[in-house]
Amino acid sequence: MDTNSNSKNDTGILLIGHGSRLPYNKEVVSEIAKKYAETKPDYNIEVGFMELAEPNIPQAFNKLKETGVKKIIVTPVFLAHGMHTKRDIPTILGLEPADIEAELSGGHHHDHGHDHDHEEHEHHHHHHHHHDEEPETIEFDGEIIYTEPLGADDAIVNIIADRVNKHL
Repeated sequence: MDTNSNSKNDTGILLIGHGSRLPYNKEVVSEIAKKYAETKPDYNIEVGFMELAEPNIPQAFNKLKETGVKKIIVTPVFLAHGMHTKRDIPTILGLEPADIEAELSGGHHHDHGHDHDHEEHEHHHHHHHHHDEEPETIEFDGEIIYTEPLGADDAIVNIIADRVNKHL
């Protein structure tokens, strides 16, 4: 996106979308970034995608790094935490990923009555479609600030109200 490569600011901003085979996903996240960039003209802002779209996270991150920034603020444009925001994105960024299993079990193991050894057990997996090549690595001597996803924010409630209330 490179909203302002001539900026003297030492902070870059990376917005991360999930990515999709459908181009609309990339267009929406890119448009959000463009609108946000209009409010922050002195900052270099890039968009990266977790999967299925480019630029990927390392590509976008490294583009920011090349501007000479000393700090990069990374914000997932996701509503809520999940495997990508807790494990995958922090791993790509070289940060310590959350212990997802401990979070899922509340810090202790418990049985939900599933027989995981049974041959007919149906496994539910979220399959990722990453490229076969080695992913780019992120090496950065500066500071990385990784923020929370969007969450249950009043602004999102207002958007839902705008969409629904006119039909009530």
